[in-house]
Amino acid sequence: MTYENVTREELLANTKIPIRVVETEEDIYTDMAAVMLAEIEVNNARGKNTVCIVPVGPVGQYRVLAEQVNARKTDLSRVYFINMDEYLDENDHPVPLEHPLSFAAFMDREWYARVDMPRENRIFPEPGHEGDIAAAIKRLGGVDVSFGGIGINGHIAFNEPPEEGEAISDEAFGQLPSRTLSLTRETRTINAVTAANGYIDYIPRRCVTVGMREILSAKKVRFYMNRMWQKGIVRKIALGPVTRFAPASFFQTHPDALLTIASYVAEPPLGRLR
Repeated sequence: MTYENVTREELLANTKIPIRVVETEEDIYTDMAAVMLAEIEVNNARGKNTVCIVPVGPVGQYRVLAEQVNARKTDLSRVYFINMDEYLDENDHPVPLEHPLSFAAFMDREWYARVDMPRENRIFPEPGHEGDIAAAIKRLGGVDVSFGGIGINGHIAFNEPPEEGEAISDEAFGQLPSRTLSLTRETRTINAVTAANGYIDYIPRRCVTVGMREILSAKKVRFYMNRMWQKGIVRKIALGPVTRFAPASFFQTHPDALLTIASYVAEPPLGRLR
């Protein structure tokens, strides 16, 4: 099936994953921050932990959330953020905090340095300790919400679709745990466009990621799409089959998944030369 002529109206009428449309990129960040804050405050009122899997990408929600948390004096002592992923160097070590693309450094700047959140509540996947993610989730009582964005090939976190000839079933793919792996050429290329001015050599080739299993285990899934180049992949994951070749299509199987997309992402991915 091809999707280039699927209109906005057809997408929204036929989607297999619930979709909300907001107008602008800024609305994406505002909405994401509001959903995060609401989850925290509801759980605080119940005396419960809030456990979220969180991304770097989208990126603008953390400053908005920090301002709101500080203004409302929201208690973060029982809030746990499990960061989705990180780039690795050629030795499979996390890129240093000094690296401009370090996700850990980004989270420090944009979130942790702005709020009072215990250091032990900040969880990152680490090479050699990938199983710690599942253990932490079990210890904390499960994931309340998985937040994130979606890659050009449909990846969620860095759960890349299999390469040609890689033998894995859809069922096995959906159960993949946290792990290290190589980034696809598609991911490195689009990340070079968005984060390195097109210089693909600057994008690391390896990563560590929270697994499909952990993301899909969350009680709620709330993913956001704010890039112009997501017009095609939103149609694949929302209208096509559940398949390892478009990992976010697995949201079709989740009982409480929601995509929030900017209005321009809903428009058809019509080609043109320029």
